[in-house]
Amino acid sequence: MGDTTLVGRRRERLLLERSLDNARAGAGGSATVLRGDAGIGKTALLDWTAARAERAGFTVLRAAGEESEVGIAFGALRQVLRPLRANSRALPARQRLALEQALGLRDGLPPDGFMVGASALALLAEEARRRPVLVLVDDLHWVDSSSTAVLAFLHQRMAGLRSVMVCASRPEGSALEGWPTHPVDVEALSGEDARALLRHWHPALAAATADRVMAEAAGNPLALAELPGQLAHEHRKGIAPLPDQLPLGQRLEALFARRLSALPAQATRLLLLTALDGTGGVVRDRREWILDRVEDGGLARLDDTGRLVFRHPLVRSAVIASASDAERRAAHRTLAKRLREDDPRRLLHEASAAEGPDEGLAARLQEAGTRIALRGGDAEGALLLDRAAALSDDPGNRARRLTWAAAMSARGGRLAYAAELVKELQRGPVPEDVAPLFAYTVVYVDQSHHVDFASSFELLPAALDALTAPGAPAFGDLVEQMAFKLLLASAYTGDPRGRQALERHRERLSPAARLCHRAWADPPRTAHGAETELRALVARTTAQGEAGKAWLLLWTATAVDAADAELRRPFGQDHAYATQGSVAKARCYQAFLRGDWNMAEDCLREADTADELGYHCNALLFRHYHAHFLAGRGDEQGLGEMRARIEPLASKARMRFVTDHLVRLEALVALAHGRHEEAYDRLRGLMSPGELPVGLTWFHLPFFDFVAAGVGSGRRAEALAHVAAGRAARMGDISAHHAFLLAAATALTAADEEAEAAYAAACAVPGAGQWVFDLARLRLAHGSRLRRQGRSAEAADLLQTARRTFQELRADPWAEQCRGGGLADGVLTAQELRIAHLVASGLTNKEVGAELRLSPRTVAAHLYRIFPKLGITSRAALARALPHGGCPAVRAPLRHGS
Repeated sequence: MGDTTLVGRRRERLLLERSLDNARAGAGGSATVLRGDAGIGKTALLDWTAARAERAGFTVLRAAGEESEVGIAFGALRQVLRPLRANSRALPARQRLALEQALGLRDGLPPDGFMVGASALALLAEEARRRPVLVLVDDLHWVDSSSTAVLAFLHQRMAGLRSVMVCASRPEGSALEGWPTHPVDVEALSGEDARALLRHWHPALAAATADRVMAEAAGNPLALAELPGQLAHEHRKGIAPLPDQLPLGQRLEALFARRLSALPAQATRLLLLTALDGTGGVVRDRREWILDRVEDGGLARLDDTGRLVFRHPLVRSAVIASASDAERRAAHRTLAKRLREDDPRRLLHEASAAEGPDEGLAARLQEAGTRIALRGGDAEGALLLDRAAALSDDPGNRARRLTWAAAMSARGGRLAYAAELVKELQRGPVPEDVAPLFAYTVVYVDQSHHVDFASSFELLPAALDALTAPGAPAFGDLVEQMAFKLLLASAYTGDPRGRQALERHRERLSPAARLCHRAWADPPRTAHGAETELRALVARTTAQGEAGKAWLLLWTATAVDAADAELRRPFGQDHAYATQGSVAKARCYQAFLRGDWNMAEDCLREADTADELGYHCNALLFRHYHAHFLAGRGDEQGLGEMRARIEPLASKARMRFVTDHLVRLEALVALAHGRHEEAYDRLRGLMSPGELPVGLTWFHLPFFDFVAAGVGSGRRAEALAHVAAGRAARMGDISAHHAFLLAAATALTAADEEAEAAYAAACAVPGAGQWVFDLARLRLAHGSRLRRQGRSAEAADLLQTARRTFQELRADPWAEQCRGGGLADGVLTAQELRIAHLVASGLTNKEVGAELRLSPRTVAAHLYRIFPKLGITSRAALARALPHGGCPAVRAPLRHGS
């Protein structure tokens, strides 16, 4: 806006000042996205931040998105990192090569975007060791998708550097899809601030005119600056009445367009070339009178490098909007001739200059799009394929190119766009040679976007048949990806058709697909040795592995609870959101199993990101994993609220994977609060005593809960039968977690003379310490048993250790059980509870007997059972053993036959 004066914006300034101060002091970096309408003052905030940072000794790196460059991979990233090129010599050779290839400094295709992100992070870290760094990115909504992915990668990891990132974006469009944090909305100025700003820019404006401008501008700084300058002298002075309408918002473009109409043709042509070029290229027409007219019009100016830059993005929009179709095509032709034959920007200009179908140009666009996708720019590749489709003169070629565009969009994190392309393709015939790819893309969109698995079983079996037939066309790792989608649909819904189709093709599937099928098909009978085989496969996998294999290995790891950091490592950088979403889901679930419960809120953030990207199934699953943390903490209200949010969608999609898990989680909450009878009843809906059901692929999780609930509710025979079934199925041979849960369940059911050895054996299972929550539950059970046996000193050590763990996990009901001596392991019956309260009040056995119509001997027998259940040895300790003077958990009378 030509004036960087900031009026108001106290909230934003405090936030940005704090970020700069923290980074300079070495207290950690931060990243912020400013979101607001055109002209709202985002660029002014960036300028203000840059000025403060420069005074404080920061290295300031700037970039701005350009609409004409949205199809060029890593364009904006080049702007950001250009000043740091010399630092790249300090990077490891692999990172330096990846970065230089992405930035076009070296020939060859770089790895996918996450490797480029890691290299860019290392480059920033190198600079941040010398001095703090500020990265400013304006017009994020026009930044190419590959650069956006890298910026989002950096955005998430700024906390460890002396660095600050501030980006600015408009609210419309998909610029912030998948952005790691919620943006800071830059709102319209308040009435007081808006009036102060108007007075600053236009101090001589008449009061009535100022009131009208205030009303029309509605706090938009650009409108406050520009509208009065377009009014006639008599309007500004309040002499003549104002026109009925003043331009505002999009009408500001019309205001710029009127300025354009006053320029000579040569000047408007120069502005149009600059607007369509998008690179801020050096002005070729150096005739002073043309440049003078452009600058006098307040539309653009020459910067210090001789580049013509617009005063505001709206100027550029107005320049393009005011030109005729013929003028725009002619300008694109001119710009195309300035670029090399192999420059993708030339193709974009040629496509924009085309007046009708052009099969030759369409083929070149398709080739370039495929090339860009190989460099990690799937979204940009999809854009070029889409343009190629528009230029196709043959309906079949058009459908082929749109099908590829849809597949690239889905892989590149633009699922909503892929869904629109699928919808368009479904209106007409799809050529037979791309029918398998189209079927896969339909399934991808249905599963991930619509949360609908019906098409998985209707389309994928036939598509697999076609792809594995002799002489079938090659589609990269599409067979792997189809197998994964079919496995996913089968595991989520329990529909046997997917497993049957995969069984037909088992010999033609890769080792990764066959292993994944075994791990999920019927684990008690098919998954033995799965974790060992998985780790061997991952050890032979590099980061450059294809997406399909990555998905299969991650999904196998989820089946056997083995998605630890080492196993996720090969997939941490070099894959797009499709794989990174799988990594994030595995990380969230593993965090629950391994006791990293501080990650609970990350599940919700990942869910919001997935929703913004259109991956609604991922969003559902992230919330489903968040429900695990709620259940583990015994948070009944939180679990109920989360269930109300996710169960309707899961039920509609027939996702038993989610709905059955919710049953198990409710049982876990009941166990946390000592309600064993309730927990057992819920778990009976998932499995029967002594049976490991087909279709419950994650049977091992409720297996231990079922045994614990059985023991706690007095059903020791049923619990023993379940442990025997686990042994018979060689459950311990599936994975480390399966082995630990079987050993833990065995300890719970062991006879007194065998108990110590059984508990010791469970703790000795290799890797037992990694299952933090389960191990704490085992220690609680063991300590409670020792207290009932009068071994108070030994019990205290176990219970204190378990309690510390539960407290760290913020699992308060479990911690309370440890303090109460493990009430949940020896729940009082209603009669025992009445007797305990009466004795605690000071009554003798005879007095209690008279009150309850029992003999003193019967009261004594009850006390004999009550004392070890509460972990006490005397009547005097009864009052303290009843928590907070209230009731311990009560067991309902056993039903007939229990």
